Amino acid sequence: MSVVLDKKAPSAAKIIRKGDFEAHSHWYAKALNATIHPMVNFFLNLEQDRIVSRYCHLHPKVKPKPLEKLLNYQPKYFMWAGADLLNVTSAGGKRQMVVIENNSCPSGQKSMPLREDHQEQGGYRILIEKTFKPFIDSKKNALKGALAVVYDKNPVEASGYAAVLAEVFNEPVWYVEFKQFDKDPAVRFEDGLMYVRDESKKWHPVRAAFRYLTQRPWNRLPLHTKTKILNPVIACLAGGRNKMMAAKAYDIFNGELEDSGLRIITPETIWDVSKNEIPIWGRKMGGQAVVKVPYSNAGQGGFTIVSEKELEKFMSLEFEYDRFIIQSLIGNYNWSSKSTTGKRLYHVGTVPNSKGETYVADLRMMVHATREGIRPLCVYARRAKTPLVDSIAGGNDSWEMLGTNLSIKLENGDWDSDTNRLLLMDRRDFNKLGLGIDDLIEGYIQTVLSMIAIDKMAQTLVNSKGKFRMQLFKSLNNDEALIREILI
Repeated sequence: MSVVLDKKAPSAAKIIRKGDFEAHSHWYAKALNATIHPMVNFFLNLEQDRIVSRYCHLHPKVKPKPLEKLLNYQPKYFMWAGADLLNVTSAGGKRQMVVIENNSCPSGQKSMPLREDHQEQGGYRILIEKTFKPFIDSKKNALKGALAVVYDKNPVEASGYAAVLAEVFNEPVWYVEFKQFDKDPAVRFEDGLMYVRDESKKWHPVRAAFRYLTQRPWNRLPLHTKTKILNPVIACLAGGRNKMMAAKAYDIFNGELEDSGLRIITPETIWDVSKNEIPIWGRKMGGQAVVKVPYSNAGQGGFTIVSEKELEKFMSLEFEYDRFIIQSLIGNYNWSSKSTTGKRLYHVGTVPNSKGETYVADLRMMVHATREGIRPLCVYARRAKTPLVDSIAGGNDSWEMLGTNLSIKLENGDWDSDTNRLLLMDRRDFNKLGLGIDDLIEGYIQTVLSMIAIDKMAQTLVNSKGKFRMQLFKSLNNDEALIREILI
């Protein structure tokens, strides 16, 4: 099933019906017939008590009960997450999984080999059956209306979710594009209820929506809706699409975790940085740093700076937001940022190829909330464009060596992916990563901790009556350009 929208006509919702799911439309070609690596499959099916036992064995200061409680945490808002992780090491050889960010409505299904050949809808169906269906089947949700999938990019996965929704609920599902700056969108809200417009210009109420909006969703989806939406926008503002709030959520939650032996591991992060302050912080980190626009994603708002030339290039750019975050840069051991403790982290990278080249790679770990706790859903990896070098010369483009995101923004505003750099969890690609079962468990624990931190922040931002605490949000993220975008 392939859905193509007429670019000349106003956008309109399309109907997806039971039986419309066709695997070739919802997976990358290289993933469609790939065979999952046995170790990855073993990890995805590993029972919670065995994960707890193994993790505590390797981390003796972590007690089983607190970890078990966290893995059984039931999020209120952030129920589906995907963390980007870096496999790093220190000069002493201590390996860790570092959280770069955790995303609401993450991609990954189209890159994941099937766990079982007979489960042809793969992780799409697992997420819909075990997370979305319980989310909307509560007795409190007595709204009349249809189901819908709204998206602004990644139609391969968005349409896959729509087709599986139609299968699981045995009813037609509206599938509708909802891009930023669309002057005549096919989605609107009336008194908190979502409506979608069909091709005959008729509007239909929606009782629940699965959303794949990644580009500043708060400027199209209100914070308070009667239509149930997974994930709700509050999860994005609290950290799922807001790196500034995520950094603060991690810091606050790490304080709560202090006695448990657990901790969210991130690069050293400085938040609420004005543009003029960036050179100062960069010098303090040894001349190498990562600067991020807090509300961008898909690799479009990150800048690696390892030289004066790259700093000057960054400072010459214009931005619509007033605040940034700056993080210590993880590179080669010879040119990674210095932390305030004087320690450096550097990339483990891929196993050297036949030319002896090692590439930076990250790991995307997608998890979801179920009645059995927060469970891993799918995994994939991405590598940088050019190999990691031991020394940086003036002409090196550091983003080419360190940037791993596959998303490419085309001139017409649409998105594409550089699948040549995609590393699958199959028998061939997984071996290139040099990862073991303990690395996957470590990445999973870090993903869960960061997901809980963001969900707790989301709960803090909502008062006892269910209303958004705007004054508190402003005190934590006082960026007027962002605040003007938020739909209450």
